[in-house]
Amino acid sequence: MNKPVVVIGMGEMAGVFARGFLRYGHPVFPVTRAMSISEQAKQITNPELVLVAVAENDLHPLLQQIPEVWRDKLVLLQNELLPTDWKKHNFDRPTVISVWFEKKKGQDARVIIPSPVYGPKAQLVHDALASIDIASRVLENEEQLLFELVVKNLYILTSNISGLVTGGNVGELWSQHRDVAEAVAKDVIAIQQALTGESFEFQSLMDAMLVAFNGDTEHMCMGRSAPGRLQRALSLANENGIDVPKLQTIASAL
Repeated sequence: MNKPVVVIGMGEMAGVFARGFLRYGHPVFPVTRAMSISEQAKQITNPELVLVAVAENDLHPLLQQIPEVWRDKLVLLQNELLPTDWKKHNFDRPTVISVWFEKKKGQDARVIIPSPVYGPKAQLVHDALASIDIASRVLENEEQLLFELVVKNLYILTSNISGLVTGGNVGELWSQHRDVAEAVAKDVIAIQQALTGESFEFQSLMDAMLVAFNGDTEHMCMGRSAPGRLQRALSLANENGIDVPKLQTIASAL
């Protein structure tokens, strides 16, 4: 019998992964908000992996609770994720997947582009998703992972924040409001560079973001999280002394 997989958080996205691991032959044990993580770790001491599928705002409090016996099993999938998010909790090398499929209540998962994944459990995650026909690709190194995480952040923040003033979908954003998208993207990249301490080539990031735009041109720009994402971006810019004129203009207009 294959070793079990622990899934912390059981929302729509977690359900997709759980189905993949079950199809691939691993028992899945959910951990919900009402359950004690430490108590579950006493029962499941040697899982194959521990998938953390909580919302972005819940990630850091959750990482503080991960028991020692689970620390080398971690798989992360949150949006707006960067290496500093796990390194501040002394996790050196978790498996990380940048999720490029969406799952809404009552609908099947829909792939935009293949999801890049890197880390010790990357192949298992890839194979489990493949068993339910969700495309992913295993990355070769941490540099590729960092680039892919920044691309995902760029996509989410550019589309969400631009959508606060343009509305519409990402295809319309690029075809009708490219100046807005590029100005927002410039500010977002500046924040990402400050947070990572790395420099990124603007056009390479933009080209990668456009691949995702073209993967689903009808994807709506602005979800309910958009105002919060703008405020977090402004706070991060302020903390790091980054000038973000377009984000400030959009915030002033709301």
